[in-house]
Amino acid sequence: MSDFRRYASEFLGTLLLVFFGVGSAVAARVQGGVVVVALTFGFVMLALVYTIGPLSGSHVNPAVTLGVLLSGKISVLGAVAYWIAQFVGATVAAFVLWALTRWGDVADQTGALGTNGYGAHINRGGAAVLEVVLTFLFVLVVLVVTSRSENPGTAGVAIGLALAATQLVGLTLTGAAVNPARAFGPAVFEGGVALRQLWVFIVFPLLGGALAALVAPLVMGAQRHYWGGHEKSVGRPT
Repeated sequence: MSDFRRYASEFLGTLLLVFFGVGSAVAARVQGGVVVVALTFGFVMLALVYTIGPLSGSHVNPAVTLGVLLSGKISVLGAVAYWIAQFVGATVAAFVLWALTRWGDVADQTGALGTNGYGAHINRGGAAVLEVVLTFLFVLVVLVVTSRSENPGTAGVAIGLALAATQLVGLTLTGAAVNPARAFGPAVFEGGVALRQLWVFIVFPLLGGALAALVAPLVMGAQRHYWGGHEKSVGRPT
């Protein structure tokens, strides 16, 4: 039963992240601009960390789950179940957005259901590099701040701000996927070019997540921090 609750949390969390994040682009990309969309993604992520984090860890992103898997904090079967829940949740959210634009008289201000893509402002190679770097930052922040014992209550703030930062940089270039599930859902209903380019926004965010999992132990290291100019060792035997 506890496993089902975790998977259901990932389904619901990814659904809400995609609905509100991509929905903000669909409904307000022109009138609100990049900042509004970026903050929406960040605020929703922050809220989800505190809401479903205690249940599932609030991955809501296959790249994060891959990073956690490579860090040895989730089983392969658990990761696969998370991935299924995340992709299904993103697809359901995208369907609701598609239905609103098709039957609900919602004007799509992105013109492409908030899908990710390249060609207009960046080429395929640039998009690949960008998605790796943006996802690397986001997953690295998630892995590091959720592993530290000091001030665990602020983890959601750091994670939300990190996601918002990735959106601020990448929105006008690729739409800033940083999340294969977020890229997948809208592309399924948009089809065409978005669906043909989808592999870039699945493969390279996953690569960024894997790289973050390799670097995170180096960042955490001996968990040494400096407070008021004095070195403090955390989590080590004295």
